[in-house]
Amino acid sequence: MKLRTLRGLLGSLLACMLLYPAARAWAQDKTTGYESFSVGNVAAKTPGRTSPGLLLMGGGREIDKAFEWFAAQAGHGHIVILRASGDDALQKYIYHDVGGVASVQTLVFHARAPASDPRVLAIVKHADGIFIAGGDQANYVRFWKGTPLNALINAHVRAGKPLGGTSAGLAILGEWGYGAMDGGSITSPEALRNPAGSAVTLVDHFISLTLMHGIITDTHFAQRDRLGRLLVFVARLAKDHHTAAITGLGVDQDSALLVDANGDARLLSWHVDGHAWIVVPKKLRDVERTGGRQVLDAYLKDRVTTGKPLDLDGYVVTGVGTGSRLHLPDCTVENATFVRHIDIDGGQPVERSGTQVRGGHVSPGSLIGADVAEP
Repeated sequence: MKLRTLRGLLGSLLACMLLYPAARAWAQDKTTGYESFSVGNVAAKTPGRTSPGLLLMGGGREIDKAFEWFAAQAGHGHIVILRASGDDALQKYIYHDVGGVASVQTLVFHARAPASDPRVLAIVKHADGIFIAGGDQANYVRFWKGTPLNALINAHVRAGKPLGGTSAGLAILGEWGYGAMDGGSITSPEALRNPAGSAVTLVDHFISLTLMHGIITDTHFAQRDRLGRLLVFVARLAKDHHTAAITGLGVDQDSALLVDANGDARLLSWHVDGHAWIVVPKKLRDVERTGGRQVLDAYLKDRVTTGKPLDLDGYVVTGVGTGSRLHLPDCTVENATFVRHIDIDGGQPVERSGTQVRGGHVSPGSLIGADVAEP
């Protein structure tokens, strides 16, 4: 009997030891609404000088050279990763695999309250570089928009420090963002069928970046056929905000735009045919230029409406490749990989040549490949 009792006690003790880490993380989540992780010396002096910069990543695989650049822009100092799901895997990658930084901290938000928590704000204020990870951008909007954390992110950029984002993190870095606020992620065909519908949830007055003025972003671009929905986002914003001064910027998965203080950007990609995509509503700009905003509003009235497929001509789509140079915020491109002219007829994008456009493809075959190359 005594032996069985001893075995039982040992078994219970072992179970508690195995469960304790999970219980501890759960308790932190429940009591504070966030989790925090850290690696390196957070008290160390920043070795170098910080410089402005934007790291705009389309999601997918990390790119060492992109994060090496980001670390240099941060003065090889302290990086803070913000997210609303996940763990410290990206933190470990930046600190151990990329290296060259004094510390990396991760804040995982599970509620809105931590965005006003002095402990959280102190960590973010200490950052030399802030990186917004992937996940669900709807949570970023719900947890951060209009909070002291939101103000700190904007102040961080105004102070000349770098900011980056990938996937959902990139989705909120434009002047407007696709918030995915209805609990799903709208597809290109769905958006093209109903451009003014409630599922096209566009968010503004969130992250304020001078170099992203007039721009809405999209991510995982070619891989998830998102050209169609970015065409819709641009048209919807033009109607809602009574101006054609809207530009779409898509970034392919496994790719990154490195933007310096002057707005000059270069692309890194794992893919031979990796791109950033610039979408300009040229016809709308011509209408506004010649007739003003009232004429533009009249032109869009029956073309972007609830329950009716999008009908809109005159988009120009430009490809930014690894040998190109993009300038923000005017989105001019030197040495563009391609320029395509697209019309949308009854919700169907069609190249001016007559070729139908499927999602993120602007011509059959070669523009989007599966071959992988070192960035």
